[in-house]
Amino acid sequence: MSLSESSVSEPQLPTRRLTDLADEDTPRRRVPAWVTSRRTISVAAGTILLLLAMAVGGFFYAKHWVRAAAHDSLPQVDGSLAISGLSAQVTVERDTHGVPHIHASSLDDLLFAQGFVTAQDRLFQMDLLRRHAAGELAEILGKSVIGHDRLQRTLQVRAAADRALTQLSPAQRHVLEQYAAGVNASIAEQAAHLPVEFRVLRYQPAPWTPRDSLLVTLAMFEDLTNVFPAKLARESLVARLPADSRAELEQDLYPVGSWRDHPPAMPMPDLTVEGAPIEDVPLDETQWALDMPTADGLRTELSSLFAGSLVLMPGSNNWVVSGEHTASGKPLLSNDMHLAHTIPGIWYEADLEAPTASNSEPFHVAGVSLPGVPLIVVGHNNHIAWGFTNLGADVQDVYIETTRGTGSSEEFQSTDGTWQPVVHLPEPIRVHGGKDIPFEVLATKHGDALTPILNPALTPDVTAPGGKPRTLALRWTIYDPGAVQIPTLEVDSAHDWASFLAAFRNFGGPAQNVVYADDQGHIGYHAMGKIPLRGAPEAADQPMFGAAQAQSSTETPTIRANPDPLDATEIKAPPTPATPQLSGPLSAVPLVPTAAHEWTGYIPFDELPQIFDPPGGIIATANSRVTPDDYPYPMNLNWAAPYRNERIWHLLAHKTGLKAADMLGIQTDIYSDFDRVLAQRISYGIDHALSAANGKTRPPAEIKTLHQAADLLRSFNGRMTADSAGASVVSAVHYALWPILLAPKLPHTSASQIDGLYLWHESDYALEQVLMHQPPRWLPPGYTDWNDMLADATLKALAAAKAPADLKTWLYGGHHTVDIDHPIFDQSEALRDLIGVPTGTGLHPQSGDHTTVKQVDSAFGPSERFTADLANLDHSNLNIVVGQSGNVMSPWFRDQFPAWLHGTTFELSFSDAAVKAAATHTLTLVPR
Repeated sequence: MSLSESSVSEPQLPTRRLTDLADEDTPRRRVPAWVTSRRTISVAAGTILLLLAMAVGGFFYAKHWVRAAAHDSLPQVDGSLAISGLSAQVTVERDTHGVPHIHASSLDDLLFAQGFVTAQDRLFQMDLLRRHAAGELAEILGKSVIGHDRLQRTLQVRAAADRALTQLSPAQRHVLEQYAAGVNASIAEQAAHLPVEFRVLRYQPAPWTPRDSLLVTLAMFEDLTNVFPAKLARESLVARLPADSRAELEQDLYPVGSWRDHPPAMPMPDLTVEGAPIEDVPLDETQWALDMPTADGLRTELSSLFAGSLVLMPGSNNWVVSGEHTASGKPLLSNDMHLAHTIPGIWYEADLEAPTASNSEPFHVAGVSLPGVPLIVVGHNNHIAWGFTNLGADVQDVYIETTRGTGSSEEFQSTDGTWQPVVHLPEPIRVHGGKDIPFEVLATKHGDALTPILNPALTPDVTAPGGKPRTLALRWTIYDPGAVQIPTLEVDSAHDWASFLAAFRNFGGPAQNVVYADDQGHIGYHAMGKIPLRGAPEAADQPMFGAAQAQSSTETPTIRANPDPLDATEIKAPPTPATPQLSGPLSAVPLVPTAAHEWTGYIPFDELPQIFDPPGGIIATANSRVTPDDYPYPMNLNWAAPYRNERIWHLLAHKTGLKAADMLGIQTDIYSDFDRVLAQRISYGIDHALSAANGKTRPPAEIKTLHQAADLLRSFNGRMTADSAGASVVSAVHYALWPILLAPKLPHTSASQIDGLYLWHESDYALEQVLMHQPPRWLPPGYTDWNDMLADATLKALAAAKAPADLKTWLYGGHHTVDIDHPIFDQSEALRDLIGVPTGTGLHPQSGDHTTVKQVDSAFGPSERFTADLANLDHSNLNIVVGQSGNVMSPWFRDQFPAWLHGTTFELSFSDAAVKAAATHTLTLVPR
């Protein structure tokens, strides 16, 4: 059943992959690591397919062979299938979208069957995910992906999985073993008709192991927590700024939180109430300042690290409302996790049910799973529902190590002053069609963790700025084997708030904001994951983020967060926080390790941000700041921009009678307060630039264009609709402004390099502050007036975007599109012809942008949309982006895309009666 998008009244970053040097004139975007690797895979696999077409005697024979192979690999979904490894019969009922509802007679058989069925639909994706994480793609794709494998080996993801496996509890390991047994049974059953990708690439999938499930988990961990490239980028950008104004400019560029923030446990100030001016809406007092090492000679080319990068952080929305706001009197919980688009998508829907050993209520859970990992990640069971957004906690430090010696005698200086041997870790890389490559990772050690030296993955300009060599090592929570836990069974089995928190107590990460609701009417929020404590606690009268040693011993001024924009003349820092800090400082750049920066543990679970049954009955998060003003633990410096979270709270506040359809309306909301404010500021600037007596003399054509642009912006209501010309204009100027403002501050830095260096998540908020306050230090040379600058910026932006002469015809959806490609078949027209059916989504107009609740870009957006109705779980809804199957010949390959694109969804059947009514296929798995 389809649920349409409801109307809502309108009252108001992949893992960041290191890649090879790209052309400096090519704009760069950032995508999660495994997606970038898939594009590399696409090139290699596409080449193989073309060679195959010639080898088998011509295009038409190749087309017949590929299509027949794809058809041959479609899974059996009806009748009976005997497989080894089951203890009893299992029923798999699939609905019209191929979602499996699996009923088993024991938990072991349920886990086995989930592995079996997931591999029926996603085996090639699962194999790529584990190979991506482990750095083992060259073994099947050849030398074109050696760089990717070298990076993954340098990051020691495979080694982290091996260490974590030894620390899993027997119960968690058993869950992984049962799931792996089911995957292997599926591989055996598919042996004669493997997915076409395996046959084209001419290799057999290796048996699945518990370690592989950890690798898939760590691939997601990497996408959501890999922030060290942004630290290197900030170091490089700041070093290029003029020395005499560097501190002020850095403060403007890198705000930490904002006046727009609404942490879950804090009431929202009503700024519409008349009264005395609000001088400051306080920020997170624990995160107001940081120390920036000076590096006057630093001239790196860090943009080469981010070729192909995406400016969006891996983000999400989640919220929950209590029964006082709903039509049913029971809570509603919604979640849409924002990730890079892929085919197939990252999530796999499933409904799992089996009796428990205690003969009490059956284990029953439904939602989305991660292919390769057992059970449900986000969803609901009989009593509770939950959803995630990425917390963004800083769980990585980049250390500038002091070393001496070379080769096997190389040593590093530990923070206690002693010299210790550098560890050598052999990581030979197998290469298909070529010789194996001997590769060795070097590592230092901090605490009990080996910290790999990143230099092989970085350019010489990064490792030796100004010609001065340095050794950079990475500390990351995945190097603690106890931080890589998969407590999914405990989470999926929880029945109330207490058991839910107990399940997450030892969860290591990636750190998440988790919202909760139950059938008794309770709602809650808790931050989850292991977030490092750094060094000893600091007294309240000590400056936060005290002077760190780096390239120079010169102490730099502390950099503080921006306050709210109520002072119309200057951006000012808030006062020094009075809250005692229970952990040492965070660093947004590489630092020389000292005892004050060594990790000493993790923020205690019970002291992570949390709230249960808030008086207002509303909780929401969207990756922006979640720490209360008096929070005593530094957690993050690089929060997401506040606009999505602010909008969600606004749409939920004071609402009653809400239904699941209303939640979908919020998930697809396309109003941006940032874009509205920006449009108003630009139109004001154009109006005053054209009317000023001493304004610039402009050609009539420019005046006409500016008048039309100002008219469109003045009437723009903040809704980023696909048919809006105003949205086109504001979007074009938005993306032009930071390069225009930064170019004079960054000599010898191209626009594409600026795009690759300025990666701060709150860059839009920083831009809003600069445009509202208009500090003279940011007005480009040659201008005496901000209005003239904005008028010229508008003309430059429109020219760069190739806007038509009549701006009214320039509709946003014409250039703001979504087009999700198949990793192999969409690489050329010839390859698409081989398969003979659509293999991607095609190009479609798209509404929204990255500051709207519907956070989207051409290759990024909601990876699923989920709402749980605790009054009637059969009324819960869920859809993913493309479809359940990875097989292009399956009816479930991209059948969900129209609903995702147009803002509709599907009910997720849960009760036995609803499941049977929705079933279109039934497969019975029987023991062999």
